Amino acid sequence: MEGTLQPIDLTTVVAPGDTVASKSNSMAEAPIKITITIPTNAYFMSGLRDFTMNLVRNMTGFSEQWAYRFQSVIDELVNNAIEFGSAPGKDVKITFISQRGKSIDISVEDTGTGPSKKSAEELAKLVEDRRHVNPLQITSIRGRGLAQIVANWTDVLEFKNTPEGGLVVHVIKHLEAGEQL
Repeated sequence: MEGTLQPIDLTTVVAPGDTVASKSNSMAEAPIKITITIPTNAYFMSGLRDFTMNLVRNMTGFSEQWAYRFQSVIDELVNNAIEFGSAPGKDVKITFISQRGKSIDISVEDTGTGPSKKSAEELAKLVEDRRHVNPLQITSIRGRGLAQIVANWTDVLEFKNTPEGGLVVHVIKHLEAGEQL
């Protein structure tokens, strides 16, 4: 699809029963869900990193340091989905769920059509095998990101196979009591 613009689907969902008038009052309590679908093209990564930075800074309560960390987490998850999980011309779906002052929840879903797709079980084993290894002892150029970045900067890291053959990588980070807002 060289030379053509692909639509980016950006959907925001607020709590059931929310109205435009009550939306601003309930922002602190109600989780906000934003789903972005991008084509398998690294061209969109810069905008996705910027979006992640602004979302974390403005809608979660996490510090700026965490905003930078989540840029790295998104970068790792989406690049893996583009490179391994979804074939060219297919999509990658990124879902953010933010509950201000409580947590951020991110899921990245590929189509399972990529050249080197892995199952949820294979990725969980890869992370477990590399998670407690000194990063300086990993001699390959590839394969550190999930275990050394994503696993260390999230409270939950889980993998799920989709019925269509794809993979969902799901992470959650809770805002700890006393952490800088």
